[in-house]
Amino acid sequence: MSDGKLVGIVLVSHSAEVAASVAELAKGLAGGATAVPVAAAGGTEGGGLGTSAELISAAAASVDRGVGVAVLTDLGSAVLTVKALLAEGDELPDGARLVDAPFVEGAVAAVVTAATGADLDAVEAAAVEAYSYRKV
Repeated sequence: MSDGKLVGIVLVSHSAEVAASVAELAKGLAGGATAVPVAAAGGTEGGGLGTSAELISAAAASVDRGVGVAVLTDLGSAVLTVKALLAEGDELPDGARLVDAPFVEGAVAAVVTAATGADLDAVEAAAVEAYSYRKV
């Protein structure tokens, strides 16, 4: 961590309600984690289902503290939209990274880890590790 700045987290879903709910859940399970910059980027500008490059870019800019932004997505076109934004090079903040992790469990792990002041690599590793969480 640099100068007390925390890694930002962007949660991209096809549904605004899902993105906002997962953000609320992750912050709640992280003890409130009010200092962690988390933004939901769900649905389209008109409130429908889908993904919006503009909403994702705005969310990433809003959580960027200069130490990296972890972007977690739910389904296929959300992944493709984030990849396209990263490929364009100037649509997301420097240090923004698509994280291959389960959406809900990965979001919780990312927020909890970011709250400790961990760097982007550690936040990504914690989110990715959520793939190994066993339920049985």
